[in-house]
Amino acid sequence: MKMIRFSTAGESHGEALIALVSGLPAGIPVDLEFVNRELWRRQQGYGRGGRMKIETDKAHVLSGVRHGKTIGSPIAIEIVNRDWKNWEEKLPVEVGDPALHQAVASPRPGHADLAGALKFNFPDARYVLERASARESTARVAAGAFARLMLRTLGIEVASHVVRVGRVALDRAATWEEIAAIASKDEIVLGCVDEPTEARMKEEVEEAARTGDTVGGVFEVVAHCVPAGLGSYANWDERLDGQLAEAVMSVQAVKAVEIGRGMEAAESFGSRVHDPINYAAEDNGKPTRFTRPQNNAGGVEGGVSNGEDIIVRGYLKPISTLRKPLASVRFDTREATSASYERSDICVVPAAGVIGEAMVALTIARLAQEKFGGDSALELQRNFLGYIQQMRSY
Repeated sequence: MKMIRFSTAGESHGEALIALVSGLPAGIPVDLEFVNRELWRRQQGYGRGGRMKIETDKAHVLSGVRHGKTIGSPIAIEIVNRDWKNWEEKLPVEVGDPALHQAVASPRPGHADLAGALKFNFPDARYVLERASARESTARVAAGAFARLMLRTLGIEVASHVVRVGRVALDRAATWEEIAAIASKDEIVLGCVDEPTEARMKEEVEEAARTGDTVGGVFEVVAHCVPAGLGSYANWDERLDGQLAEAVMSVQAVKAVEIGRGMEAAESFGSRVHDPINYAAEDNGKPTRFTRPQNNAGGVEGGVSNGEDIIVRGYLKPISTLRKPLASVRFDTREATSASYERSDICVVPAAGVIGEAMVALTIARLAQEKFGGDSALELQRNFLGYIQQMRSY
């Protein structure tokens, strides 16, 4: 069975990041301007650090695309790290000069530093930081952009917005139109659909900046126009909600994932959680379908998409690198000291939402390819439309 797969390579301060995507059908139109726009969006948001002033991420496609369309072979994408020129002698591929090595001598609480160094028997956390860094997510966003280009041929769109920064939360539902509009903005502050709420979120980031702290939050990813039937209840590892949770939980700094109104549902009675099922009669040529008044399930029931928008929330912890470092211990002497510090962000919630979009898109694209199949975009679309027609006549 042809399956969409992706992997990434590269270090935070290495020469480049690489994304490798395989399994996409041939004939998908490739809009590199869209791919680069997604990379730009990942770099935006109030509270980003100095690294974003150095990098201007651009996708350089090495293989798998010719004459503006996918050709069915693996797609290799390179994103050059402009900061490499400052690290070439510190992190050489060959032996180089050990005296130039810039050690991360004391692990940062909340980061992979300590666990990674213990796991791989490193004397400091430099190599852990290089790969565990969220800089890796740049390659994920590039891969996700290609998945989104495939989903677009099926009429499926993915977008995100920020619903909480620190103590400030959006207190109303957002429409799909509001969420989708954020991606087209030329200036992205904190990615919230409500300007007054976003202004208060900005104040939360400013307070963290003043005190040498960092702040987390919650982003929400919405997949729009996903048909019923993706995923399965038949086996535990085929469940759509489980696969979405794994994908979003894998994003750096995400510590919890919610599908629909899962957390609210846990403290409510069933009569207030489960949406009644209605049936929408055909209206002005639009297809008939089963509907839900509130979509509390977030578009997934029993591990299967139910035709409503799929809603996934990622809960992001504050970034681990603090300008006022927490207590730590030196790797070499085990003596008490402060945690290492390198330039860092204060708030990355909007950027995490863009990464979350990529992971959701890659998951849905993979499941769509598994269900509908097709070596070409035309075959995939034909199978998809046949399935939609089947549901209309159900």
